Amino acid sequence: MSQYTENQTSNDQTRFLVASQMQPTDARKVFPCFDEPALKAVFNITIIHRMDTIARSNTEGNDRYMDIDGEKWIVTTFHPTPVMSTYLLAFTVNDFISTKVDLDNKEIRIWARPEAVAAGHAKYALEITKEILSFYEELFHLKYPLRKLDQIALPDFGAGAMENWGLIMYRETALLFEEGVSSTSNKEWISIVIAHELAHQWFGNLVTMKWWNNLWLSEGFATYISYLGVDKVQPDWNMEDLIVLKEVQPAMEVDSLNSSHPLSSTEAEIQTPSEITDLFDSISYSKGAAVLRMLCTHIGETAFFQGLKLYLEKYQYQNAQTTDLWKCMEETSGENVASIMKGWTEQVGFPVISINTSTGEISQQQFLLNQTVDYGLEWQVPIRFMKSPNFDVEKDLLKEKGPVERPAYDLKPDEWLLANINCTGYYRVNYDEENWNKLIKQLETRHDVIPLISRGQLIDDAFNLARAKYINVTLALNTTKYLINETEYIPWESALNNLQFFILMFDRSEVYGPMQKYLRKQVGPLYDYFQNYTDNATVPEKHSDQFNQINAISVACSNDVQECTEMATKLFNEWKNGTNRIPPNLKSNIYCSAIASGDEDDWDFAWNQYETATIATEKDKLRYALSCTKKIWLLNRYLEYTLEPTKIRKMDAVSTINHIARNVAGQALAWDFIRAHWTEISQEYGGGFMSVANLIDEVTERFSTEFELQQLKQFKRDHYQEDLGLATRALEQAIERTEANIQWVKENKQTVLNWFLQESKDH
Repeated sequence: MSQYTENQTSNDQTRFLVASQMQPTDARKVFPCFDEPALKAVFNITIIHRMDTIARSNTEGNDRYMDIDGEKWIVTTFHPTPVMSTYLLAFTVNDFISTKVDLDNKEIRIWARPEAVAAGHAKYALEITKEILSFYEELFHLKYPLRKLDQIALPDFGAGAMENWGLIMYRETALLFEEGVSSTSNKEWISIVIAHELAHQWFGNLVTMKWWNNLWLSEGFATYISYLGVDKVQPDWNMEDLIVLKEVQPAMEVDSLNSSHPLSSTEAEIQTPSEITDLFDSISYSKGAAVLRMLCTHIGETAFFQGLKLYLEKYQYQNAQTTDLWKCMEETSGENVASIMKGWTEQVGFPVISINTSTGEISQQQFLLNQTVDYGLEWQVPIRFMKSPNFDVEKDLLKEKGPVERPAYDLKPDEWLLANINCTGYYRVNYDEENWNKLIKQLETRHDVIPLISRGQLIDDAFNLARAKYINVTLALNTTKYLINETEYIPWESALNNLQFFILMFDRSEVYGPMQKYLRKQVGPLYDYFQNYTDNATVPEKHSDQFNQINAISVACSNDVQECTEMATKLFNEWKNGTNRIPPNLKSNIYCSAIASGDEDDWDFAWNQYETATIATEKDKLRYALSCTKKIWLLNRYLEYTLEPTKIRKMDAVSTINHIARNVAGQALAWDFIRAHWTEISQEYGGGFMSVANLIDEVTERFSTEFELQQLKQFKRDHYQEDLGLATRALEQAIERTEANIQWVKENKQTVLNWFLQESKDH
């Protein structure tokens, strides 16, 4: 049940709607059923609803009228569904309107609030849906099997989106786009989510995992295929490069914790609703996508997509397991795919490959941030590598733990070696110190010799290897020195993602001053590179440049580069005086910077803009920016708003608290707040997808002291009797991470301080 305000007339009217969400185990709450993915059935749905509303379900419907107690009602009877799983059944009753387009004999519609459709906010989604759906039909050699496809934008929706067959539901931010107001990242997000949900119409809906333990067959595929879908409609975005930043690196971060889990568990391990819901995480989605990308690179695109076609053809309207997929891939590639992939799907984690270029020795070991014990796990590792000075790509398959000698990895004195080119493999690479230094020297002398994705990957590997104590922390920091000459997005984004950890560990200590000075020095040339665009409120043409301009402004403003903060305040004040010429891409950062250095009047102005904004993407930017204030009392008041659904929608409460916790001034306030209101919060969001787990994960991100660790353990003891459900694993991960953070700070603080003091000097 959801409500929203319709602003079409001079009077604001409250409207109500109902929309279902069955996945994973809630169909049983709607009607009696055997609520398991393998127990597929044909469903016949009839909905009786009021005269001024419409009803939609998975298939087309026919209306007739019925008299109930003297009142006229509509009876909508829907055509029988295809054979499908219970969790894909869906229905909605509302007074939305739609915009439509036809593909062959299929009707594609986008439904939303009347004022959003009238304003053209559904136009972009409609255009790309038709293109992506058509591309998938071609790619899979299988037509979308239903006569219609509805996509609906809901003002309140717990999940980001849901792939119900023929009736896909979205949050408004994942479907509605307003030219000139929504940003490039909004457009990218909408494209990715639509491509993801459309991929599910085949992976998940047509062919469904036999049981939830193989959820990755649905979510991993939809995630990987979505990048191909977006690449089709926006070829100049280079989305297939961005998969490394958006999926591979985040998955590795989670997968390097002892509390991670395999892609494919046994059925016996996944039994309860909370165990099932636990699987909707970055392992099933992002690691699933990363592993499929690795396989595609290894066996080649032709064999990979022929294998997919075979899999879909063979198991359509049925259920499948991971082994079924490998058999299809083996048939088309002639390779022993099952034995190569077994380790990647059935074992927890991933390896670090260590290469010694002075001896030619190579070995593998499970990569854990906190290595307490070596479980002796082995993977079959496809390796692509290149050496200076020819840069030819060579291939290898490491099947043993090692160390084993490979003459190919033995270098001459002036050569360097780079492995896992473009991060196509799901693993990290460590080298002997000499090879690391040669690679860093190459970055500093002529960085474009090293492929773009690999430049970002070298930084990401180095920082993570340092956290896991494979290399010295100063070596990792040295990989960022060359950024003073780098203008590309992927390396900068990799560095900033990793330096974020240093900010979280040190922004409450004396390390932070020299660190900010270093960042000001490094970002200076990048800020200048984009200054012409920034000063004229224009947007760079290249997709990745638009994101790197955002990075330049974000780093400059948050590290007190005077011309940046002055620019943000000036543009914000112009807006307060009636002219908002802030480009949509820069709104989040400029609003945030102005509110951080502003006063109560600025905060109230932004809050008023939030309350009156009619497009969800703009509301989201303001909701984030309001968390940037440094004034404690405003942050406390804002936290209280999260418990009032008339102020902050229930679906946004958790992310708002997380935004406040990300602000160093709000960290302790947010932690105190969730402890004080835990019963209320867990009852309200405990059943929601990942919400409470996400809250614990983000609010405790900065924890790095013994006192904070004791508070966490006390919190666990206090709620030990309750069924914490999703929060249990998140709490365990937070405790594990805090212990690792305490140790890391103890061992590295002085070294890091000395490095920043040295490098922030004006040479």
